[in-house]
Amino acid sequence: MKDISHRPPPSTAMRSFERNGAERGNQKGVLHIPIVRLPHASDLPLPERATPNSSGLDLHAAIPSALPLQPRQRIKIPTGFSIALPPGFEGQIRPRSGLADDHGITVLNAPGTIDADYRGEISILLIHHGGQEFMITSGMRIAQLVIASVAPIIWHPCPILDKTERGDGGFGSTGFENAHHPS
Repeated sequence: MKDISHRPPPSTAMRSFERNGAERGNQKGVLHIPIVRLPHASDLPLPERATPNSSGLDLHAAIPSALPLQPRQRIKIPTGFSIALPPGFEGQIRPRSGLADDHGITVLNAPGTIDADYRGEISILLIHHGGQEFMITSGMRIAQLVIASVAPIIWHPCPILDKTERGDGGFGSTGFENAHHPS
């Protein structure tokens, strides 16, 4: 079991979050998220956008040395940080397109979900669909984190649903051809 004694209890983190948000004036459209950098990631950057309009924040491998990833192998890679998302938000772990396109490396459970009440270290479950060994190195950008709003819901049980053109057509029911370019 991991020693988590260096982490503040969630209530302390959330009080700090609320206080710091208030001190910054709660800028409209900016989400202030508490983050704890763990000791094994002290030299790595916090998650960051590669460009100003990127939706995903790059996540880095917090590993002490390079790890080989064989074809068809899966591996869990630590990122070296924990976050405290506010209620009503989730973190989505997504693959990096360059790793997928160039090497066949992707996130196995894409998108992975980080719930608002999770306080452990964020890890990335990678799988190798390529044909040759791939080395994951310390600090390598291995995935992306997207923070998204989660709408609260209330189920309304009913005997039938309203009719739509699609109806109960599922997998492949809308066809494979481009609807705007007839064959």
